[in-house]
Amino acid sequence: MTGALTPQETVERTLAAAAHLTGCAVIVSETSEAVLRWANSTMTTNGHTTSSRVTVIAFVDVPGGTAAGTVSSGEQITGPERLADLVAAAERSARDAGPSRDAAPLPEPSGDGGPSWSEPAAATSIAVYSDLAAGLAEVLAGSLRQFGFADHSLTTTWLGTSTGVRRRWVQPTGSVELNVKDADSSAWTGTATTDFTDVDVRALAAEAEQRLAWGARKVRLEPGRYETVMPPSAVSDMLVYAGWSMEGRAAQEGHSAFTGKAGVGERLTDLPLTLYSDPTAPGLEYEPAVITPSSGGGVSVFDNGAPTRRVDWIREGVVNELVYSRAEAAEFGTAFTPPGDNMLLTGGSAATLDEMVARTGRGLLLTCLWYIREVDPATLLLTGLTRDGVYLVEGGEVTAEVDHNFRFNYSPLDMLRRTTEVGRTEPALPREWKDWFTRARMPTMRIPDFRMSSVSLGK
Repeated sequence: MTGALTPQETVERTLAAAAHLTGCAVIVSETSEAVLRWANSTMTTNGHTTSSRVTVIAFVDVPGGTAAGTVSSGEQITGPERLADLVAAAERSARDAGPSRDAAPLPEPSGDGGPSWSEPAAATSIAVYSDLAAGLAEVLAGSLRQFGFADHSLTTTWLGTSTGVRRRWVQPTGSVELNVKDADSSAWTGTATTDFTDVDVRALAAEAEQRLAWGARKVRLEPGRYETVMPPSAVSDMLVYAGWSMEGRAAQEGHSAFTGKAGVGERLTDLPLTLYSDPTAPGLEYEPAVITPSSGGGVSVFDNGAPTRRVDWIREGVVNELVYSRAEAAEFGTAFTPPGDNMLLTGGSAATLDEMVARTGRGLLLTCLWYIREVDPATLLLTGLTRDGVYLVEGGEVTAEVDHNFRFNYSPLDMLRRTTEVGRTEPALPREWKDWFTRARMPTMRIPDFRMSSVSLGK
């Protein structure tokens, strides 16, 4: 039986098979993933998996312009015949699609291609949890019911294009979530990581257990607007969605919250807050070049290989940039602005969550959110539910757990407009979005009138 082709061979042989096309881009990715899961204070699952994918993007001249067609396969590639089949399928897809609105010449090679092109895929293993496991054993031996999940993956991606771009990137992604329960309450904590050497599971569990203890007293509250202190995790769930919504074309065409009063150049807050993405942010690094199998939302397959960069979406309180592919930038007369795969909000004080709670006369501590959905794209109004702990703060202390969840309605842009205090920026794991986005650093924020629209009785 013929052995599988290496990723590098797959790229080069595919490009050779596509030499008759106007252009071609090939993306090969290999993911190595290790997971741990525990429930009722007992380990239930641990395992390691690997997966791979080959994506062929064909660029073809057609009447009216250039077309792009994409075909992907998760099967093991063992010979050039299969690669020729993928090229032919991608070419058919392109011709069927017709001229692309986002067509542009493929980028030429530029800058440092990163780690050696010839290196194999990076791999993780259960051993990545060796330090975590020692602390977790102590946590599980306690008297409370512990639940949780830890995930670590290394995805190695190779990009090759017909213009000579050759890129290899290894993306580490990791997170751990803990949920502690008693008969009447549950509390959640979590954090993101690249390698688990910086995860203190005992401290995470202690934080969750402190929140659980606040549930010894229960209160019922009516829907309404409450002064609300939101820790970094809850803030990240709201502002990550804002970042995903900063599409230039949608703003230009008038169906975005960034059309008109919230457009580029508009001030959202007098606080010196900067929301940005940066592929070189320490511990949050992402690909230094665009690598995408599909177009949409300001991302274009024609941009594969173009350098990414730091983008200040909001700078010193003012909307500064929106996402534009190279074709969109040319169409609208603005700069090419690639989206980012991390999100950081800076410009607050050095205040901690505890210090901000201590300055709260009466309000809510809203620890985490879930089931977030967009209600109105024109205002970026979001709805969602609270989960695993909403707490009443009185006289600077947490005095009770609210004995139900709320449905909320609020825009992340209004959060920025109306916030009265912003604390220090810290690592944050978005509870709702962690399956898609883990690289965030956010502060605690004080919102004077966060709207709880109705009561949700489910826990």
